[in-house]
Amino acid sequence: MTNTFDLRTDDAAALEAAAEAVRAGQCIVLPTDTVYGIGANAFSADAVQGLLDAKERGRDMPPPVLIAEPSMLRAIADDVPPAAAAVAKAFWPGGLTLIVTAQARSGMSLGETGGTVAVRVPDHDGARALLRRTGPLAVSSANVSGRPAALDCAEAREQLGDRVAVYLDGGPVTGGVASTIVDFAATPEGRVLRRGAVSLEALREVAPGVEDLS
Repeated sequence: MTNTFDLRTDDAAALEAAAEAVRAGQCIVLPTDTVYGIGANAFSADAVQGLLDAKERGRDMPPPVLIAEPSMLRAIADDVPPAAAAVAKAFWPGGLTLIVTAQARSGMSLGETGGTVAVRVPDHDGARALLRRTGPLAVSSANVSGRPAALDCAEAREQLGDRVAVYLDGGPVTGGVASTIVDFAATPEGRVLRRGAVSLEALREVAPGVEDLS
């Protein structure tokens, strides 16, 4: 059974229903600061597989992980270089995704990651409120692979239907600029793999050694 809850009118019930679904290993849809996302328990291989199945995506395209606070990065990363910690402090919450070496003992099974994890703190109050209840979530854009990312709850539901247990409706989102992706697993100084919301110039003000491979 699929349910939709409005974050704008009853956030307590919405967040509790979504957190309960996550605990049960089910998929949920939530708004973020860019697009709507489909989320699942990052520490449950079955839940992550359910997310990939819902999107009709293979394990060769593992989802990133969203966390509520920058301090949670050390709970899932095996190593956080000083430059990574500096840019996280400067630009989270916001449009910055960090690739770091994942903690093997964390139990995350996201797909073919090569031992890394992509992590972000979203700049969205509702999303972070949920993450405080659930802990880290594997989150990918709420769409079937090959189709446009959903910018409102109705679009997400039209594409994903009953593959998702709980939909959180936070109203339309902007579809804003994609996050900048910086790889700190390959080098402790960081390498920009995709330019986005945070400029290279802004990154280098905080971490001067960041390379640009975008």
